[in-house]
Amino acid sequence: MLFKNIGIIDENFKYQADMTVGVQADRITYIGKDVPADADCFGEVYDGNNKVLMPGFYNAHGHSPMTLMRGFGENLTLHDWLNKKIFPFEAKLYKKAVYWGTLLAMAESLRYGIVSTSDMYYFIDDMVRAYSVAGAKTNISRSVANPTGAELSEVVGIKETKDAIMMYDGFENGRIKTDAAVHAEYTNDEKTMRAVADIAKEYNVGMQIHLDETKFEADNCKEKYGMSTTEVMEKFGIFDQPCNAAHCVWVSESDMDILKAKSVTVASNPTSNFKLASGICDVPTMYKKGINVALGTDSVASNNSLNFFEQIKLFAIAGKVKSMDPAAMRPDQALFSATRAGALSQGREDCGLLKENFKADLIVVDASGPNMQPVHDMAHNLIYSADGKDVCLTMVDGKVCYQDGEYKTIDIEETIAEAEAAKNKILSEL
Repeated sequence: MLFKNIGIIDENFKYQADMTVGVQADRITYIGKDVPADADCFGEVYDGNNKVLMPGFYNAHGHSPMTLMRGFGENLTLHDWLNKKIFPFEAKLYKKAVYWGTLLAMAESLRYGIVSTSDMYYFIDDMVRAYSVAGAKTNISRSVANPTGAELSEVVGIKETKDAIMMYDGFENGRIKTDAAVHAEYTNDEKTMRAVADIAKEYNVGMQIHLDETKFEADNCKEKYGMSTTEVMEKFGIFDQPCNAAHCVWVSESDMDILKAKSVTVASNPTSNFKLASGICDVPTMYKKGINVALGTDSVASNNSLNFFEQIKLFAIAGKVKSMDPAAMRPDQALFSATRAGALSQGREDCGLLKENFKADLIVVDASGPNMQPVHDMAHNLIYSADGKDVCLTMVDGKVCYQDGEYKTIDIEETIAEAEAAKNKILSEL
């Protein structure tokens, strides 16, 4: 595809008007003001008038099958939400339900410009099948929880983590990668956390965790171990491999220094944290310390939406409120967190930028609507004025997966119907 006469968010996250961008196979092969001499080699020409081309979004933290729990368990604290609503529902999940729930999440993701998700859940085979059908990217992990302290031989998540890594790491020409995952400190004992850390090191894969999402979690860990949750995770080897730590709402500045020293990515989830009244992640301080901060949605059970422009706006505003500095959270920082930071957290060095020879994970945003006009600064409009429904094209590895209301890889009517049927079946058994 050859995008002509289109505005772009360049590799420095600055806006440039009237550019030409060429995609061949799965790569961006041309960026310039002029149409390349070999324009015919690019095939389809896309008219970019009143549109913006930018890197696709990297959702740094999600639980995709939980689309089935959208709106289920409202107005509760995190721990009541989990124990009274989510865990009982999840106990009734089955393979087909997880497949359709994941595919529904992929449809919503592609609609809103999300090209890749760091996903933590179980029923990995069925989730991978949905990602494969959708054409999206993922770093997928089998969440390990052992709240009773059972012997490792009895923890099914340990075996399933190894199986997932051996079967799927690098699957679909690298679109699908696998990580190890510790659900959280409060759902595991020391031996289990160390065992999962050892798996990550043995197979040289990344790690995903929940870290200090609530004050209750942070205080309870301090009482149990005499250390912060971050210090516990470091001691048990969780940070010895590249780690994606979700939430980090209640980490201290000394914890942040550990996260920086261990090159941990913080996956901030502002909508979920606000909705569950968990608190505000101190992103401005993390930026100052040089921590890689990416942006996540969490599940739609605690967010209700995968509208990523909605996440970006709240992310930027939350940082301003946390720091009490209206100059905090520059547009280039917020856009970096929504794209490149997430790609780096997934170990995808050639993704997340609109740059020649990088993977063509791209979205087109319609800037012609009244919410995007007038334009004083396009980057500010993208952060504060754009909406997910302004995304009119989503491309993953050079393949168009969504365009102008049409899903190229997903039967949306079937997906919605099957997800609804799965939800009803589970509810009937609760």
